[in-house]
Amino acid sequence: MISAAEAEAAFPDEVVTRAVTRLITVPGLDGQVALITIDNGHDHARPSTFGPQSLVSLNSAIDAAFAAEPVAIAVTGKPFIFAVGADLSGVEQIAGRDLALQIAQTGHDVFRRLTESKIPTFAFVNGAVMGGGLELALSCHYRTLSENTAAIAFPEVFLGLFPGWGGTQLLPNLIGPDAAVTVTIENALSQNKMLKPAQAAQLGIVDEVFGSADYLEQSLLWLAKVVRGEVTPARREIDRGEEWDRAVARAKSIVDGKTKGASPGANKAVELLELARANDLDRGYAAETEALADVLMTDTLRAGLYSFNLVNKRAKRPAGAPDKSLARPVNKVGIVGAGLMASQLALLFVRRLKVPVVLTDIDQERVDKGVGYVHGEIDKLLAKKRVSPDAANRLKALVSGSLDKAAFADADFVIEAVFEELGVKQQVFAEVEAHVKPEAILATNTSSLSITEMAAKLEHPERVVGFHFFNPVAVLPLLEIVRGEKTDDASLATAFAVGKQLKKSSVLVSDAPAFVVNRLLTRFLGEVLAAVDEGTPFEVADRALDPLGLPMSPLTLLQLVGPPVALHVAETMHRAFPDRFGVSQNLKKFVEAGKSAVWQWDDKGNATVDPEVAALWEQGDRPSTEEQLRERALSVLAEEVRIMLDEGVVAEAQDIDLCLILGAGWPFWLGGITPYLDRSGVSEKVNGKPFLAPGIASVPSA
Repeated sequence: MISAAEAEAAFPDEVVTRAVTRLITVPGLDGQVALITIDNGHDHARPSTFGPQSLVSLNSAIDAAFAAEPVAIAVTGKPFIFAVGADLSGVEQIAGRDLALQIAQTGHDVFRRLTESKIPTFAFVNGAVMGGGLELALSCHYRTLSENTAAIAFPEVFLGLFPGWGGTQLLPNLIGPDAAVTVTIENALSQNKMLKPAQAAQLGIVDEVFGSADYLEQSLLWLAKVVRGEVTPARREIDRGEEWDRAVARAKSIVDGKTKGASPGANKAVELLELARANDLDRGYAAETEALADVLMTDTLRAGLYSFNLVNKRAKRPAGAPDKSLARPVNKVGIVGAGLMASQLALLFVRRLKVPVVLTDIDQERVDKGVGYVHGEIDKLLAKKRVSPDAANRLKALVSGSLDKAAFADADFVIEAVFEELGVKQQVFAEVEAHVKPEAILATNTSSLSITEMAAKLEHPERVVGFHFFNPVAVLPLLEIVRGEKTDDASLATAFAVGKQLKKSSVLVSDAPAFVVNRLLTRFLGEVLAAVDEGTPFEVADRALDPLGLPMSPLTLLQLVGPPVALHVAETMHRAFPDRFGVSQNLKKFVEAGKSAVWQWDDKGNATVDPEVAALWEQGDRPSTEEQLRERALSVLAEEVRIMLDEGVVAEAQDIDLCLILGAGWPFWLGGITPYLDRSGVSEKVNGKPFLAPGIASVPSA
C-alpha cells in the first residue's frame, strides 16, 4: 500500500477527498455505528474522486472505525455525491508502471478491508456513484441508494479502461454475469449510458432505495434491522456454467462490434469477466491490478483521458468565443422550414429555452405536419413520464406555425433549415430580414455552404451566424458555430449563449467549406469510394478502417448521411478544393438510381452487396488491400487536418478532435483523430511532425 508521503509525491496537485469517521447512536442498537463520510471540500459541481492521497485518507478512516469496535461501519458521501471514481487528472501524470501498479494495488487493499471485515459494512450511496465510487460501494456487504441519484455507472470501458478496483470481480458475483456485462460493457459502449435508481435496485446492485429527504435516517434504521437480524437482504444464486458462457460470448460480441478490437480496456474487461467465474478474489484482484497497471501505461488510455478532458473541460470554455456578457436575450425563436430537421430543432428549442417557437413553410400542410411532429414528440415524453401533464401542455402551447414570415417580427433568433442551396438560403434570409428587428440573429443550419456568401446581400450581414447541428439533433452534442467575415461579437456571443442553453457543446469554426466534421468525413469517405471505383471490393473497402474502432464503417456512414447529401457535400468540396476532393461518378449514378444503401441484409443480419448496386457501379482493375486503403485514408486525413489548422479553421488540433468525438461519435480511446495519427506515425510521415506535444494523449516520458 502506498504511504502518505509517496501519495503526496505522486500527485502533489490532487484535490484530496478526505474521509472522516464519527460514531453515532442508532435507536435499537446496543453499540454505536462508525459512519465514514467522504468529501473533497467542494460543492456538487466538483464530485469527490480517489487519488492516492484520498485512498490514504480513507484507509485512516477505516482504521479509526475498526478501533472504535462499532456494531457496524457505514460509508457515505457529501450532499448529492457519493464518489465518482479515480482522479483521472492524476492518472495523466503517471510516467512509470511501478507507480501505476502501486496505485492499483492500493485501491484494492483499502476497499477490500470493507469486504473482509468481520463487522457488517454498509454503503449509503446518497448521490452520484460511478467507477471507483461504485466499486467502493460494492466492496461493502450491504448498500442503500437515494432515490434522486442522478448518475450510476461504470464508465471505464467508455474511456478505454475497465473497472479495476474490484468491479470486474464483485459485480458479476453479485448480480450475475449477464447483468454485469450490461452495466460494465454494453452501457459503457452505448455512449456511457447511466442506470436509474430503480434499475440499480432491480438488478440487485443495491438492497434498498430510500427517499432523499430523510435518506440517511432511513438508511441507519434499515442498518439496525440488518444488524439485529430482522432483515436479510436477498442474494441471487449465480450460474457459473452455461449462463456465464453466454454472458462472456455476448460481451465479446459487443466489444467486437463496437470497438473492432481497438480498445485494450474493453478487451481486458471481457477477460476479467471470464476470470470472475471462479469467484476467487485473490486471483481476480491480482489480475485486475496487473491489467490496470498495463492499460494505464498505454497511449490508447491516455488518448481516452485526453478525450475526457476535451469533453468535460475544453467544450465548456470554447476557444475564441466572445465574452458572454455581449450576448443578447432570446425570448422568441423562429424556424424557417417545417421538415424533419426543422421540426427536430423546434422540439429542442422549446424544450431547452421554453420560449415561443414559430415554424414557417411554403404551404399549410407542411406547417401543420411540422407543428404536429413537435406536439407528438412532447406527447411521447409525457407518456414516458419525462414531463408532467402541465409541462407538456405549456410546451405544446409555445409551438405554433405560420405561412407568413411576419410572424418573426418579434423573434430574437431565427434559424433556417431549408434546402442546401446557396441561392435558396440567400432568398430566405432576404425575406426574413424584411420582417425581423435589426438586432435579431439570423442563423443557418447549413452543413457546408459559406456563411459570408449567404449574408452578402443583406442589410445587416453582421448578425448572420452558422449554427450547424448534427443528426440526430437530440443525440449528438456538437454544435459548430461559424463566424462569417462580417459576423459581430454580439451575434456570436448570443449564438454561444443559445448553444449553452440548448445543452450543446459549441466549437467556434471559421467560414471554410464544410467546416470541420463534414470536411474530414468527406475527405476520407471520398478516398474509400475512389478505391472502390478503382476496383477494391466493397467488403474490403468497408473493413479498411476497422482497426480504428470507429462507430460505423464508411459505407454504413454513407447510408446514414444519405447518398444525396454525401454527393452534395462532395460536389461543394470539389468546387472549393478540386485537387483534393473528387466526386465519384459511380456515386452520382447511385444517387440517380435512388439507391440508399450498398448493403442488403438477410434474416440473420448478414450483409451482402445489393446486386443492383454491384451492376451499376463500374469498377476498374486496380484494387487496394485493406492495409493500402487504410494508409491512403489516414494520410489524406493527416494532410487535411494540417491544412485546416494552417487555414485557422479552428484554434487548435484539440478542437478538431473534439468535433469528431461529439459530432461523429468517434470513440474516446481514439482521442478524436490527431492522437491516432501521431501514435501510428502517419502525422510524421505526411507532415514531418506530430500534431500534439509529447505527453498530450500519450504516456509522458519517465
